[in-house]
Amino acid sequence: MEFLAVVLLAVFAGGYLVLAGADIGVGMLLPWLGRGQDERRLVIASFAPFFLANEVWLVASVGLVAGAFPGLEHDLVEALYPVVAVLLVGWVVRDMGLWLRGRVDAVVWRGGCDAAVTAGSWVLALAWGSLLGSLVWSGSGGGLNAGSVLGLPLAVVFAWHGAGFARWRLPVGLAGRAVRLRGRYVVSCAVMAVAPVVAGVRVPWSEVAADETSLALTAVGTVVLLPVLAVGQVLVWWTFRGRVESPSYL
Repeated sequence: MEFLAVVLLAVFAGGYLVLAGADIGVGMLLPWLGRGQDERRLVIASFAPFFLANEVWLVASVGLVAGAFPGLEHDLVEALYPVVAVLLVGWVVRDMGLWLRGRVDAVVWRGGCDAAVTAGSWVLALAWGSLLGSLVWSGSGGGLNAGSVLGLPLAVVFAWHGAGFARWRLPVGLAGRAVRLRGRYVVSCAVMAVAPVVAGVRVPWSEVAADETSLALTAVGTVVLLPVLAVGQVLVWWTFRGRVESPSYL
């Protein structure tokens, strides 16, 4: 069951980075892809229908860690508390900007929300890079280390991933700006999917795993959840497939 739980965690964590990494990357590039507020509204609309469904993969990953690998959860929260705290702040700021942008019809308000989306996205990308780098360097429980800094360049991969997504979703004119960044969505998807696998290589899974009963319950429950989540994700992406032509969401 331990091996199954590790594989499931790799699937969910990789799924989150592949899917949510794209909207984080687009948010990082918001000032570049959208030169005015109307253009930025289109850029946000390119990923707005997906970002909540994408975040479900992270919620599922956290639940899997809590149920199957409580030792890892403890090590991450305690030893890497500054990184986790920064990550949560970036998440809240980014989502706040997305949800509140259309609430007030004022240039200053929308500009502030755009800044929140961009800043929050950069903070998220840097925090994820630092967290994954820390795990690669020490496995778990090592606290802040050299990997916490060496992982920061992974933020550039988020932006590159977002550029590839933008080439597919934005109108032709705006997509041309993403082309200059040479993002390749398929290639960046592979990189993002591999990142959590590499980070997990040095984790002593047997030492951080729960007892057999908890492992079995968590793994079985996750196996049941996975196809439901996958089908829902496919439906969302099929519904909003193609290039966005109008700001019809958020």
